[in-house]
Amino acid sequence: MTILGKAEQLSDRDIAHRRGHLARELGETIRLAAPMALTQLGQIAMMTTDLVFIGRLGNEALAAAALGGTIFWVSFTFGMGLMAAVAPLAAQAFGANDAPMVRRSLRAGLWTALLVSLPIMAFPLRGEQILLGLGQAPVPAHLAQTYLFGLAWAVVPALWFIALRGFMGAINRPEPVLWITLAAIPANAVLVYLLIYGEWGLPPLGLFGAGLGTTIIDFGMLLAAIWFATRREPFVVYRVLSRVWRVDWSLIWQLIAIGAPISVAFLLEYGLFAAAAFLMGWISTTAIAAHQIALQVTAILFMIPFGISQAATVRVGQAVGRSDGAGVRRAGFVAMLLGFVLAVVLTIAVIATRFDIARLFLGTAGDADPTLELSATLLVIGATFFVTDGLQSIAAGSLRGMKDTSVPLLFAAISYWLIGFSTAFGLAFWTPLGAVGVWIGLSVGTAFYATLLILRFRILSARLVTPAQKEQ
Repeated sequence: MTILGKAEQLSDRDIAHRRGHLARELGETIRLAAPMALTQLGQIAMMTTDLVFIGRLGNEALAAAALGGTIFWVSFTFGMGLMAAVAPLAAQAFGANDAPMVRRSLRAGLWTALLVSLPIMAFPLRGEQILLGLGQAPVPAHLAQTYLFGLAWAVVPALWFIALRGFMGAINRPEPVLWITLAAIPANAVLVYLLIYGEWGLPPLGLFGAGLGTTIIDFGMLLAAIWFATRREPFVVYRVLSRVWRVDWSLIWQLIAIGAPISVAFLLEYGLFAAAAFLMGWISTTAIAAHQIALQVTAILFMIPFGISQAATVRVGQAVGRSDGAGVRRAGFVAMLLGFVLAVVLTIAVIATRFDIARLFLGTAGDADPTLELSATLLVIGATFFVTDGLQSIAAGSLRGMKDTSVPLLFAAISYWLIGFSTAFGLAFWTPLGAVGVWIGLSVGTAFYATLLILRFRILSARLVTPAQKEQ
């Protein structure tokens, strides 16, 4: 065989080898992402069930629950971002085959959740005063406080559950969290119904019962997760509650350093959509109604790339832990490609059924209703947004696997507010586009953010690839 023939044979072998790596990475990513995405959809299902039952109490109750939920989620998001740091810490330790560090990562998350829970709970427990200070009417503000008095106590169990979820995902076993969530959906529906309306001899507690039911379910989900983590393989070998009373301050500060930028980035994104709702309110009632429909569809679709994002954090973190630079790049880009393909498919489906989707919310028979028409238009305009929002989430998750969160926070501030909000405001009020201009602004800002994150991942991951790995 000639030298050229040997080179060609080696090249073919290398190509097949790399394709095998990519196929395995894709399979592992799907195996992790599927239960994670389904878990997020389960959470959406429980929240939707609560709103359906609350809605039967009347429009005032539904509006109060929306106001109360906003107060709760703005404060809870900070703790949720901190708990998101458990997964990359534990995944890197798992990749390095460092079981004690996996346990320490979870323990630091549990202690951090406990320490921040009281400041977080202060917001929902003072929700009425906050809403009155923001100019809300006294009656819905008081009703919202009633709801929050039942919901505020869910902070600790919910944060601990997120920490345990991060630990389980980091060691490639996210399935128990999905099983717990699936069991919680009907349990939540029954309990919330009984507590709101007072069936089976229970007193009718109204909005307080809705919040209390969520808290009880969150405690139940936490106890189930603790049982899995301490009694079932493969979790039991990590002895996660061993010396749990020890406060590991050095790791707690590391977790906060990673998680705090995630929290602020979440709040920046949340704030952008809240600001967009205000812009729609200035345009017209039809605009804000159509915006809420398009946003709810986005929230549901987002759960799939968000699950892939969580899987990307784990896969990238594990590759970092085992010093596999090529694996880091492979894990991140395979997750992004998977998310892009799924987002495109879902977007095409949404565009094709946009009028039917709008009718599900509005119950309108024809296509002449202004809100229905605008909702369908926003779903078309949002086609780019659906794809780029999924990509930014997965790219951000990949960077979290490398513990890189501070620079992405800067990117979020620039993309969401300097570019996205400015574009949305300008197109909405300085051009005839109106509501459509707001969604174009959201799409532009999100696309810019996704581009910056992907470029940063490309640069950082390239630095981890050794010359020997480049030849593999």
